[in-house]
Amino acid sequence: MALQRIFEPVTIGNVTIPNRIVRAAHGTHLARHAFDEDSIAYHLARAKGGCGLTIIEAASVHSSSENTLFNVDDRVIPGFEAMMKAVRPYGMKIFEQLFHGGHQTFGEGRRPPWSASTVPSPILGAVPIPMGEPEIEEIIGCFASAAKRCRDGGLDGVEIHAAHGYLIHQFLSPITNRREDRWGGSLENRMRFLQEILRQTRKAVGPDYVIGVRISASTAVGSLHEQEIKQVTRALLAENLIDYFNASYGDYYRMDSMVGGMQQPSGYELPSSGQLTDDVSVPRIVSGRIRTLEEAEQVLREGTADLISMVRAQIADPELVRKTREGRVDEVRPCIACNQGCIGGLMRDARLGCLVNPAVGFETTLAEDLIVKAATPKKILVVGGGPSGMEAARVAALMGHKVTLAEASPKLGGQINAARRAPRLHTIGDIVDWQEREIYRLGVDVRLGTYLDSQAVLAEDADMVIVSTGSQPRMDGVQFGEPGIPLPGYDLPHVLSSHDLLLGTPRDLGKNAVVLDDTGHYEAIAACEYLISKGVAVTYVTRMSAMTPYVDTTMRTVPALERLYQGDFAILVRHRLVAIEPGLTTVQPFQSQKPTKLAADTVIMITPNAPMRSLYDELRQHHKNIALVGDALAPRDLQAAIAEGHRTMRSFV
Repeated sequence: MALQRIFEPVTIGNVTIPNRIVRAAHGTHLARHAFDEDSIAYHLARAKGGCGLTIIEAASVHSSSENTLFNVDDRVIPGFEAMMKAVRPYGMKIFEQLFHGGHQTFGEGRRPPWSASTVPSPILGAVPIPMGEPEIEEIIGCFASAAKRCRDGGLDGVEIHAAHGYLIHQFLSPITNRREDRWGGSLENRMRFLQEILRQTRKAVGPDYVIGVRISASTAVGSLHEQEIKQVTRALLAENLIDYFNASYGDYYRMDSMVGGMQQPSGYELPSSGQLTDDVSVPRIVSGRIRTLEEAEQVLREGTADLISMVRAQIADPELVRKTREGRVDEVRPCIACNQGCIGGLMRDARLGCLVNPAVGFETTLAEDLIVKAATPKKILVVGGGPSGMEAARVAALMGHKVTLAEASPKLGGQINAARRAPRLHTIGDIVDWQEREIYRLGVDVRLGTYLDSQAVLAEDADMVIVSTGSQPRMDGVQFGEPGIPLPGYDLPHVLSSHDLLLGTPRDLGKNAVVLDDTGHYEAIAACEYLISKGVAVTYVTRMSAMTPYVDTTMRTVPALERLYQGDFAILVRHRLVAIEPGLTTVQPFQSQKPTKLAADTVIMITPNAPMRSLYDELRQHHKNIALVGDALAPRDLQAAIAEGHRTMRSFV
């Protein structure tokens, strides 16, 4: 598809956006209270990459709503000025999103949250304090003051966050607004809070400063739906209160609706957000797991929107726009919609990251435009062609070294070749496909089907050796709950690893299966889904208190459970396997001596892998520059493997 609309400028108010690509507001947690070096570097990288408009993550306007970014006094203005000074030369425009979390966030010092009514939060479980007239008027004034600080600091505009179940959305929704005063009841009353915020904000910043609104329909029964939002939007437009309209989807009653994962198609939000934009007279923004400019172009041509938000795609590759414009589409690092680094990173590490791009959040030190060609190219040998090894080889080639990568199997990709065969997980393979294209493009000498022992490695006479030989299933019958007692029957022929299941020779799996999960990651979901897809009844057994707790439960486990329960599926938590026999498996709760026998024609054992590090151990006394990376160092996850390969090579001088 020829790209035309996507590169056309568009005017919002009196601000001209150089193209139609937007980065809607998203949490980074890189800044603490105000913009700092890390947050500026993160946004600067996307400005250099050609993004047209960035809407900075939600800034809390009041201390009654905790957040990492605040806009409550004039101390934020120098940070705004520094941000704008950095990005101005590249043409990207910047708005800031202003919000109050309502019952989704505690107040400063963990004080009870504020909301329209006493309806508890779906994520905190906390019962909020219903706001009185003084609190309502105070928050309205705080939105206006915060917008004025954005204007004074040189930002191009502001966005009022009325979506995703935060405070304004709580006033709009009939299930969270149970008030009987002028702020509740009818839609006319429920929208008054938003209207007053916009009226006061317009008064504070003047008629020429850009103000937009983001709003979303809820997934909860009886909450705010599309037809009500259309009435709200018409009222806002009738008063000329907004210069643009940002349509989103979902709230915390169903978190995966807001940031769809691999199971969602490109543009999955459009059936809802398209209803919101169909008769809006100001520029319209839509989102929804849109990964390529070709997909964005199609949405523009269909007339659903005037600008397209591509957040995760530009987290994965900040140069998405520039590379595509220059005809280098194959070089764009793909977002795989795993949500592990971007959303999961905020929850796990309190900081944005990215599974496919180790530089995210560390642009001051790891941005790829900081890579300097080696003054004296060295000979680099990488043993193992999984994600960690390929990343090390790619970075070494970018540094100008002469790189050889040897892989024992006939195909690159390592364990991802098993993972990508699981239902709903095929896009995980996009990243290793990209790595493979890149190392060939960069001239890496790739040797497939090449097993190197320690003598062969030494014979290569490399200046540096990266050992990335991966890991393999243990299959020793040991469970965490019974570490000293191998499981009786673990070596029977119907006991398989997930690798056996997904990559092995097709076999008769029978009618019933038991999946033991001792790791709590997505591997068990993949195995269960694969078995269900083959018509097998599955019982999931884990020592843990919930299914796959180390996966982001609301974003990935909940949608997976919906799919699994479409088959014959059962869960046993806080259980262990006691014995395996042909056709039967005995299970038992950890806190009970009452065993249960389950029919099991197939048993899948998912336990921590064993690192394959023998080559490294043999070489470490004979080579001064040798590194062990990825699962060969310690079996973890894909994000850790790629980051380790990248960082190890960047540290080589």
